[in-house]
Amino acid sequence: MKRKLAAAIGVAGMMVSIAACGSDNGGGSDKGGADAKELTVWLTVDAQNNWPELVKAADAAVVKNHPGLKIKHEYYGWPDKNTKLDAVLATDKAPDVVEMGNSEMLSYMVKGAFAPVDPAKFDNSSAWLDGLRTSVTYEGKTYGVPYYAGGRVATWRKDVMAAAGVKSVPKTYQELTADLDKVQKKQGDKFSAWYQPTRDWYAGMSFVYDAGGSIAKEEGGQWKANLSSPESLKGLNEFKNVIGKYMHGDKTKDESDRYIVYGQGKSAMMFAAAWEGGTAADPKNDKTGKLKDNLENFVMPGPSGKNMPVFLGGSDLAVPVKSRAQALAAEWINAFTGPSGQKGLMAKGNLPNNKTDLATLKNDPATVVPATAAESNWFVPMAPGWGQVEKAQVLQTMLQNIGTGKKSVEAAAKEADAAIDKVINTK
Repeated sequence: MKRKLAAAIGVAGMMVSIAACGSDNGGGSDKGGADAKELTVWLTVDAQNNWPELVKAADAAVVKNHPGLKIKHEYYGWPDKNTKLDAVLATDKAPDVVEMGNSEMLSYMVKGAFAPVDPAKFDNSSAWLDGLRTSVTYEGKTYGVPYYAGGRVATWRKDVMAAAGVKSVPKTYQELTADLDKVQKKQGDKFSAWYQPTRDWYAGMSFVYDAGGSIAKEEGGQWKANLSSPESLKGLNEFKNVIGKYMHGDKTKDESDRYIVYGQGKSAMMFAAAWEGGTAADPKNDKTGKLKDNLENFVMPGPSGKNMPVFLGGSDLAVPVKSRAQALAAEWINAFTGPSGQKGLMAKGNLPNNKTDLATLKNDPATVVPATAAESNWFVPMAPGWGQVEKAQVLQTMLQNIGTGKKSVEAAAKEADAAIDKVINTK
C-alpha cells in the first residue's frame, strides 16, 4: 500500500475556477444539501476488488435515508486517479467523494480543492490515528476523513535466523543488531542480513523521528528544515550504520521493488510495509520456495529503546469543494468509515482509522504486530510546499549520498535542509 504525493505539480491550473467556490460548511454546504438526487463516489480499485460489499452496505444505508437517491461509483488505479481528478476538478463535473492516499492530500488542501468537514459528525473522529488525522488537517481545518491505515513492520526469515543460532524475535534494538551480526558473519558479505534500500526515506526518517529529530519544524507560522539538528543527525548516523553493516545490495535503489528483491533469497530481514512480506512469499516472487512457511513479523525496535515510529500510510476520503452534494457526500463517508465499515476493513487485513478499534487488534495473535507497530507513528510536515520537496526527491538524494559515502551525514543533511527551506513555505 504505497502512497506517494503524485499531485504536487499540476494542480495549480485546475484551481482557476475552484478558488471562487470556497465553502465554510461543516460536513456539507447548503449549496450541496441533502436533497440532491445523485451522488458520485470515486474509489480506487482496492475497494472494488477487495471489499465491494462494504461499498454496497454504505450505499444501502444512505439510500434508506434518501429514497430515490442514485449513487454512482467510479474506480481508478493509483497511477491514474490523480490525473483524472486534476482534469475533472477544472470542470463542473467534480465527484462528490474521492479517495486519496493520505500523502496525496496536502497539495489539494493547500490549493483549496476540498471542502472542510466537521470531524464531530464522523464516528470515532476523536480517536482517529494521529498520522491519519494529521493528513487531513491543514491550517486548523479538517478537509477529509481517514478511511483505513497501513503500517510498517520488521520481517525476517526464521530458517536463516535459526541457522545463525537465533531462536526468537528481538525485543530491543541491541538484540536486533546482535542477531543480525550473527547472520552477517555466517552468510558472508554477498548476503544482506537486512535488506534496506538506501533511498527508502520512510525508513530513514523513522530513524530520525526515533532519535527525537524531524524533517522540519513549524515556528511562528513558518516551516524550517530540521535535518541538521543534533537529534536528526543522530538518527541519520544510525541509518548509515545499518546500510554499511547489513545492506550489501545496490545502494542506489529505492523501496519500490523491495519485495521482489527479498523474494530472491539474498537477505534475511526487511523493515517494510506490512503487505510486503506476504507479497514476497507469493510463488511468483519467491525464488527460494521457502518464504511461505519461514517469514516472521515483529514490531521494529528503535535505537531509542522504544518501538520505532513508523510512517503511517493509508487512505482518506475527501469532498471536492465543487461538489453539489456535499452534505450527502459526508453522510456517505460516515456510513462507509463508521463502526461497521471499520470492522469489515479489519477483517480484510487493514488497520482501522482509529485507536479504539486498533486496540482490539492487539488481542489477536494474527494482528498484534501491525497494530502495535502502528501505535507509534509519524507523518510528513503539513507545510504548503511539502509537495515540492517530495517531487524533488530531496530526502532520497540525501540518504543515497549518505549510504554510498558520497557525502558525510552532516554535509548531506545541510544540503537537504537548504533545498527544503527554499520551497517548503511556498504554495
